[in-house]
Amino acid sequence: MASTIPTSTSITESAVISAPLSAVWHLIKLQTFHHFWSKLSSSEHEKGTSPETDVVKWTFTDGTVYDVKQEEHSAIDHYITYSVISATPPLTYSSVISTIRLYAVTSGSQEGSTFVQWSAHFSSDADAGVIEDARFKRKEALADLAKVVTSK
Repeated sequence: MASTIPTSTSITESAVISAPLSAVWHLIKLQTFHHFWSKLSSSEHEKGTSPETDVVKWTFTDGTVYDVKQEEHSAIDHYITYSVISATPPLTYSSVISTIRLYAVTSGSQEGSTFVQWSAHFSSDADAGVIEDARFKRKEALADLAKVVTSK
């Protein structure tokens, strides 16, 4: 049953990672998320999809599976946008589209670091529990990303 608590259907989490943008950007590919995100056991290209479509299967450590479609990618502006096109078990909401953006920190005490922003826009049928779970997962994944990049 849907929550009756009014909630925003958009979230944004961010982190400053103590590594140059080039080191972080190298990991921001849908098919390599399992190299940094501890909740993913694998991420691999789906075979049999259209040559114009990048679809990656994410298998989480709890057995959940998402098929994610890359919607946009910019190696110039350092961002990717993706959507979840199917899930097992099925999602409790209609849709979500997410963007990860990287910015080089060019001055101040964090100069040489990377600012990472991970946003999500959910359909209006997503409840507060879905939004908070997504917020938690992004914070955890950003912490995992920082650990992997700074340990190299």
